[in-house]
Amino acid sequence: MPKKKSIISIREAIFQLVLNSVVFVFYGYSRNNPQFEEYEYVFFLNYAVGALIINYWLLPSYIYTKKYLQFSIYFIVIAMAMMFMEEFVLEQIYFPDTRGQRFFALGNLLSMLPIIGILSGFKFAWDALGKQKEVEELKDTVKESELQFLKSQINPHFLFNNLNNLYAHAIENSPQTPTIILELSAVMRYMLYDCQAKYVSLSKEIEHLSNFINLNNLQIEGRGKVNFEMPKITQDHRIAPLILIVFVENAFKHSSSSQTENIEISIELEVKQGQLHFTCANSYMDQTNTQDINSGIGLENVKKRLQLLYPEAHTLDIIKSKNEYQVKLKVDLNH
Repeated sequence: MPKKKSIISIREAIFQLVLNSVVFVFYGYSRNNPQFEEYEYVFFLNYAVGALIINYWLLPSYIYTKKYLQFSIYFIVIAMAMMFMEEFVLEQIYFPDTRGQRFFALGNLLSMLPIIGILSGFKFAWDALGKQKEVEELKDTVKESELQFLKSQINPHFLFNNLNNLYAHAIENSPQTPTIILELSAVMRYMLYDCQAKYVSLSKEIEHLSNFINLNNLQIEGRGKVNFEMPKITQDHRIAPLILIVFVENAFKHSSSSQTENIEISIELEVKQGQLHFTCANSYMDQTNTQDINSGIGLENVKKRLQLLYPEAHTLDIIKSKNEYQVKLKVDLNH
């Protein structure tokens, strides 16, 4: 059975103890009489009990549930109970011949409200900070869930495309089929096992990108050229996996689907002072049987992931001219 959450944590209990002690010092201290008297402890205890009821019953039951009228009514009842306790019980015990001889409710109320306000105000602030922490944790959970969902969309997306390519080569009894299987195996091994973390080594991601390029380059062999040079990564930078590969996959898909020859794909990647600069450009012919290259699961997916993982830490420019489609991505790897 799940453990029932306690009404008040040890940390909060210590906070309340310290807070009440500090407030009591300000309440009872006097230059003329620096020693605390017994009646000061008892009178303050009356205020502290009232504040305890307000903090742990009225606030959660009525203020946090926006039942302001009920809160006001019960608050007045509690305040009156505290006031009558002081007037008709405590003052009769400790000051029967002075303060106990007269009914001075307004004065007692005015001295009581600041203490109640301080004790309840700090409790309200404590709860607000706790609620804010819960909201942040919930946001992180939702964000992580969304990222996992987006990554789960990517893997089948790549798998289906490359299985179709493998099927086409197998039908033709292509001698390149074993090479495609090996390249596809390396790509899938990386996606299934190596990139399950939120961030991966940039050098690993580039190696995976190179394998993917080699795999797809087999499709356009004799129909064009692909330019890509693996950069040397001197520092151990990390990056979210399967970001760059989406743009490369789109470049191959749309070039090969719209052109039978003269395909040109250029991929450039470098790191400068912790900033990743990535450019992917491909030629294409604007034909009616080619899908809009700004659409598709992959591109929309990677845009969402960039917004979630690199908010205010990336720029993405997509430039479409008559016969060229270019993607320019800049990512702050120090983010």
